[in-house]
Amino acid sequence: PTAPDGYFAPPRGDIRFIVISDLNSAYGSTDYRREVIEGVNALPGWQPDMVICGGDMVAGQSINLTATEIDAMWAAFDDKILTPIRTTGLPYALTIGNHDASGYKDENGEFFYVLDRQVTTKFWEGHKTDTNLTFIEASGFPYYYSFKQNDIFFLIWDASTANVPPEQIAWADRALATPEAQSAKLRIAMGHLPLYAVSQRRDRAGEYLNQADELRALLERHNVHTYISGHHHAYFPGKNGNLNMLHLGALGSGPKSLLNTTDAAFQTLTVMDIFLDTASTTYNTYNMSTRQVVDPQSLPRLIVGPNGRELRQDLAPQDLTPAEQSQPYVPSEA
Repeated sequence: PTAPDGYFAPPRGDIRFIVISDLNSAYGSTDYRREVIEGVNALPGWQPDMVICGGDMVAGQSINLTATEIDAMWAAFDDKILTPIRTTGLPYALTIGNHDASGYKDENGEFFYVLDRQVTTKFWEGHKTDTNLTFIEASGFPYYYSFKQNDIFFLIWDASTANVPPEQIAWADRALATPEAQSAKLRIAMGHLPLYAVSQRRDRAGEYLNQADELRALLERHNVHTYISGHHHAYFPGKNGNLNMLHLGALGSGPKSLLNTTDAAFQTLTVMDIFLDTASTTYNTYNMSTRQVVDPQSLPRLIVGPNGRELRQDLAPQDLTPAEQSQPYVPSEA
């Protein structure tokens, strides 16, 4: 087992990924919280095969920001996050978050945050090779694309709003059916917004994906193992049907508490180990304030949101009590 100094060293799987999300601070900020900088600097200590980011790398999504200010945010990201990762030689996979380049469109079908999209597109066109990824389809990079890493097939779509674009859903259906996808040891999908709501004040329409059940059915049909998402700023390893869902906590500002809990929120970083013989994953998620591993048993057994329910991954439906099975959805406070 390997880990940076001061962190628990988890048993290593056949493949190890470090998974982070929601790194940004206040609108327009070119600074990152201490936990972000410490987490990025600590990455090599776990000896991962790749770093994965669930989105919100910068703090856009404000029409008051100029192109120069958005440029400055991405320059700060490059300097403080991407360059240190690139220096290690680790591949870096990303999905675009709502604060990076929201796909929200106005009544005329035009991007509302047009400067965000323009600057972000230009930045990643210039840094595509810096990701060190083995792309399979990349014409839509950084918004939607596929690649293979350690014989695992990854599919990324633009879930920066509640609606994954219909053409991308059709593309995902085709991409996941290809020999490259189906011959892989495992298939993993990622987008910024989750299918189902898990955190407080993020259980409102627009904060999770529309058509969640239909999207889950698509991923299940192609035997996708896990869907990785950010945006809810709260760590939860959930599952619904045959799909595992890794909800990432925020490494940056604004961590949130899970639905129906009173626990204080905290920044997180997740070490994801994959064991190929059992096609299973383990997560060691660190509270970045204390550097302690989050005890899975401290997390809710079941989260009931407005559009679906998620079991904690170590449980089966039959493990639930009758009261849990009939647990109603209780909206969080606005």
